[in-house]
Amino acid sequence: MKIHSLHRWDVTPKEAINIQKDLAARVNTSSPLKHPPRFIAGADISLSQSRGPAYAGVVVLDADTLEVVAEYTQKGIIDFPYVPGLLSFREAPLLLQVFEQVDPAPDLIMLDGQGIAHPRGLGLASHLGLFLDCPAVGCAKSRLVGEHREPGKKKGSHTPLQGKQGETLGAALRTREGCKSIFVSAGHKIDLASAIEWVLRVSPRYRIPEPTRLAHNLVNRVRKEDQGLRATSR
Repeated sequence: MKIHSLHRWDVTPKEAINIQKDLAARVNTSSPLKHPPRFIAGADISLSQSRGPAYAGVVVLDADTLEVVAEYTQKGIIDFPYVPGLLSFREAPLLLQVFEQVDPAPDLIMLDGQGIAHPRGLGLASHLGLFLDCPAVGCAKSRLVGEHREPGKKKGSHTPLQGKQGETLGAALRTREGCKSIFVSAGHKIDLASAIEWVLRVSPRYRIPEPTRLAHNLVNRVRKEDQGLRATSR
């Protein structure tokens, strides 16, 4: 995939906040997908609790069958400190290294993080969507900002996630009956209705959508295998 250079990554938290404010104005979440996606990618990062390398991964699925088409991984070091609201400055640089390997490019990307449901309107899905110039959706397990009513118990039930001014930031979506809802927000080049539709389409069995669930499994497997090999070589 082509990576569009929007800014440097060696910045302070204060500089990162200013970058988020600037980039948020470029995000487009008002347009539905122009065409049904052929390939959908999920991405995730795995970090050990102790200091050490991070493992980023991208899984590409066939949008119709949800079969895995390709997997990509990258090992690296994360230097940016943990600061609430600045997750993308920790994770995006390594994830972009993986996406640079991805061919053919996916038509839609899903991430375990936020889209515009973020204090400054630029969560991980929005940030990566801009860098990749690709439709992106945030599928978070927990809420970062906004208020919502609990959706109905049936799969597909959803309620709006609303900001302080009553604006719609995303949705609390029930992807599986009897499970907690997830928080879906448009990241870039997609509207909320399309984001909800496709998250449901790729969530046939589990609470977590298949693209992000499989990416999570991939990076954890690679981390454990790598750490196991390093442990036995000592």
